[in-house]
Amino acid sequence: MKCIKPLVKWAGAAILYTMVMPSPAFSQQKPDLSDPEIASVAVAANQIDINYAEIAKEKSKNADILEFAQTMANDHKAVIAQAVALVTKLGVTPKDNAVTQKMQADAEKTKKMLRSKSGAAFNKAYIDNEVAYHKAVISAVEDLLIPESDNNELKELLQNVVPALKTHLMHAEMVQKKFSK
Repeated sequence: MKCIKPLVKWAGAAILYTMVMPSPAFSQQKPDLSDPEIASVAVAANQIDINYAEIAKEKSKNADILEFAQTMANDHKAVIAQAVALVTKLGVTPKDNAVTQKMQADAEKTKKMLRSKSGAAFNKAYIDNEVAYHKAVISAVEDLLIPESDNNELKELLQNVVPALKTHLMHAEMVQKKFSK
């Protein structure tokens, strides 16, 4: 189908950009997902990170945490808007699947943990989660997804995502250092 290639290209980058933490659904074996399932994972992953950022904006008073959370919320809202536009254009309906369900279950645990903390403990837990998330995404892109990509356009897109991921990781690590003292 002619509409599959653009969706796979976009959804692959979105999934990698938005994975919150390593999950058995991602790390133990490469899942076999249809395009509608990939769209579901991409939208869910973006929404999960927005939810974490919203918790940070509610609970933190720290300027660095608030700035980072706002950046994450803005970036992921923009990706969701692009996803909605793309799936609408292509006539694809995201389809729930085991990967999406696992991500959402893991996110609920993380949100519960974040909500149980306050002050400096919250700030540290939030930024530690963001650092781990970006490291996992970079590793998945460089070590698994780029080498496994057969489509040259997808491979190029994934390669082009890495610098942005590394920039977000560096930003998160700079904020993290302030909480490790």
